Amino acid sequence: MILKEGDKAPYFEGINQNGETISSDQFKGKKLILYFYPKDNTSGCTAEACNLNDGYSTLTQQGFEVVGVSPDSANSHAKFISKYNLSFNLIADTEKQILQTYGVWAEKKMYGRTYMGVLRTTFIINAEGIIQKIIDKVNTKDHTHQILKALGITKE
Repeated sequence: MILKEGDKAPYFEGINQNGETISSDQFKGKKLILYFYPKDNTSGCTAEACNLNDGYSTLTQQGFEVVGVSPDSANSHAKFISKYNLSFNLIADTEKQILQTYGVWAEKKMYGRTYMGVLRTTFIINAEGIIQKIIDKVNTKDHTHQILKALGITKE
């Protein structure tokens, strides 16, 4: 199933960096930036996480919660959060269930090789649980601004 803007965001549930269950039910009535990324501690993923962390107060002032999802373990997420002092939860989707539900676990090609991997994608979900925006061409170094621009919150 391919998700589109205007669709109801699928239910998700997973374990965060502290071993606690995080589910979409916790965000009912709240706006959510749900971002999917390939791997902790890689250059693009670190740039994206740090940029979202730098813009975290701006995003929360706009009423957003931020949650990242990757196939890394909860232990890997805990180290990643500690290393970069991240302010938001990361879900360990080691079974790739959330990734598949959101259609971001897919075939990728790099250097002539085909493999399964995470399509870096951000879903902006409104307080009613509807996908407001999907960003599939993520600017890892300026993602907060990209999100705010997509929502029309900032012009430039």
